[in-house]
Amino acid sequence: MNKLLTFIFCSLLFSSCTSEKTVQYFSNPVIRGDMPDPSIIRINDTYYATGTSSEWAPFYPMFTSTDLVNWTQTGYVFNKKPEWTSSSFWAPELFYHNNKVYCYYTARRQSDGVSYIGVASADHPTDEFTDHGLLVEFGTEAIDAFVYDDDGQLYISWKAYGLDQRPIEIIGSKLSDDGLSLIGEPFPLLKDEIGIGMEGQYHFKQGDYYYIIYSPNSCCGPKSDYDVYVARSKSFKGPYEIYKDNPILHGDGGEFISSGHGTVVTTPDGRMFYMCHGYLSGEGFYCGRQPILQEMRMTDDNWVEFVTGNVTKIQQPMPFENTVQQPVPDFEDNFNTENIRLGWIWNYVYSDIKAQAGGGKLMLSGYPKEDNNYGTVMCLKPSSPFYAYETRIEDSVSGMRGLTMYGDNKNLMVWALADGELIVKTVFDGEETILKRIPATRNSLSLKVAIDKGCKVSYFWSEDETNWEQVDVPQTDLSKLVRWDRVARPGLIHIGDPEQPAVFSHFRLSNRHSNS
Repeated sequence: MNKLLTFIFCSLLFSSCTSEKTVQYFSNPVIRGDMPDPSIIRINDTYYATGTSSEWAPFYPMFTSTDLVNWTQTGYVFNKKPEWTSSSFWAPELFYHNNKVYCYYTARRQSDGVSYIGVASADHPTDEFTDHGLLVEFGTEAIDAFVYDDDGQLYISWKAYGLDQRPIEIIGSKLSDDGLSLIGEPFPLLKDEIGIGMEGQYHFKQGDYYYIIYSPNSCCGPKSDYDVYVARSKSFKGPYEIYKDNPILHGDGGEFISSGHGTVVTTPDGRMFYMCHGYLSGEGFYCGRQPILQEMRMTDDNWVEFVTGNVTKIQQPMPFENTVQQPVPDFEDNFNTENIRLGWIWNYVYSDIKAQAGGGKLMLSGYPKEDNNYGTVMCLKPSSPFYAYETRIEDSVSGMRGLTMYGDNKNLMVWALADGELIVKTVFDGEETILKRIPATRNSLSLKVAIDKGCKVSYFWSEDETNWEQVDVPQTDLSKLVRWDRVARPGLIHIGDPEQPAVFSHFRLSNRHSNS
């Protein structure tokens, strides 16, 4: 009898323990690499996200997910620049309406360089979008669009500068039902009365209140203090009450320096997840402003909070059961088809690229634009602070061809083969420094760069890709390649005659979790 009672008790205890759900976690960022100002929507059970591409083409990368944690790139909003634009492709905002997908985006107008808002549409988020041109031309700058459906009436809001010496404001306007034109006079929603800025707004309604989630302070760079505020009103047009306990989300220099500028997506069961960008602290900073995800909920007094508190955290509860977060992938392109692999980006501001792939070869060159002495690059966004990348050069033409870390046309590193020499050089603010010259043993060589802590660089070369020889120079610090709104990118470079392209047989990038 005692044995039977003991068996029953143990069985009940085991059943009780196993019935409790074990909380699973994922790690931010959920999309790796520099993609600020993310926008996210859900169509049925699939999620779509895009974000700023800045001075890199193609424009606005598109990602898809079924679990909010594992994301796959499917393409771009635009493969070519819209006709009215010149540069600075910022803050795209996705909106699903009447079975069409809209993208409201910021770019500089070609005629005068002023940033305004355009609109494009597609039948599906993974299609290339059709541009409908300039939509918001207001003040001396209009950026960061968001579209909100208030029970059938569409509104668009944006950040405005330079309104008759008034402070920065978030401005609203009615929007036509087809999403392509403004209706009536724009009106103010929020004003920056204390001079800390406000942008990246998101609107939603819960109960009796309309809410604006927005970001003040400095968006970019190692001193960024971006964070997340909330305000509410019983009317969409305001006036809005700013929450006395703002910020509701901020970096504290622990795991994240800063975070902000995002939108919320609602799961089928009604939970709210805020996707914004964040700068990781330490060496993670050199991966840029990466998309992060945190669950948001309402408080008992009708304000907003995040489930894991007001400090931005890497570890978050998994949105859905039975989800496993995949590791950061490596990248390889063997150039076997005429289409280069998805993920390559290039410096459209400084060069018109010529990239022809196929048969295991890439022929890379381009036509540099004014004030560019450093050729054409094809790069990737770094997704880890510890990685190595390599290529094999297969040609004997004149000019430089090899590997780069690229900030812009005046800030870059070059590790290349040129005229019978291997050359390591850096360019900071246009000032060039040759770090090493080595006589090349042949015209077909393999080059490799190893990155530690995001910006510490070592150089290697090989004849056979098995025996690598390290270049005898001190480890280079490339932290100065960071631009105000974006980090440096690893990739391929060609400097020389556009009619004599560099020929590469492959490119590989391997991520590591540490400097081990």
